[in-house]
Amino acid sequence: MDKAQAILNGPDRPTKVMAIASAGGHFVQLLRCRPAWSGCEVFYVSTDAGYAPMVEPHRLIEVTDGNRKAPIKMLRSACHLAAIVWKERPDVVFSTGAAPGLIALVLGRALGARTVWLDSIANVEKMSLSGRLAGWVADLWLTQWSDLAKKSTRGVRYAGAVV
Repeated sequence: MDKAQAILNGPDRPTKVMAIASAGGHFVQLLRCRPAWSGCEVFYVSTDAGYAPMVEPHRLIEVTDGNRKAPIKMLRSACHLAAIVWKERPDVVFSTGAAPGLIALVLGRALGARTVWLDSIANVEKMSLSGRLAGWVADLWLTQWSDLAKKSTRGVRYAGAVV
C-alpha cells in the first residue's frame, strides 16, 4: 500500500485522518486498517456510539445512518457530516462504507482532503453501490477481491484483504 502511505505522509505535522464506517462489518474492517494511519492524528466516525471503547484513546463521533431507502436520515447524516468535516478539516478521509462514508469522502474532497475508499469484502461479484460511486471521488479506490480489480475499467485497485 505504498500509495496509501504516500497519501498519509504529512511534512510539518501529523496527518489528520477521519476514519469513517457504518456499524457492523464495515466498522470491523475499518478497525483492521488501523496500522495504515499509525503516527497520524485520527478520529473515528460511525453510526454506533457504542464503538467508542474500541477506538480509545481516539475520539468517536456518532452520525445518523442513512441510505437510499431512508433519504431523510441520509440528509440528516449529510448535514452532520458536513459540520464534522468543516470543523475537523481532515487531511485524509478513509472509509470502508457505507453511505455515510461516501458522503464523507465527497465532503472531504470538496475541502481538499485526500480520500481513500476500501470496499467491503462482502462485495464479491461487484463493488457496492457506494463503492462504485466512491470511485469517482476517491484518490485511492480499493477492493478486497483481485478479480474485481482485474475486471475494472475505472481503476479500482487490489492490495489485499483486511479480513
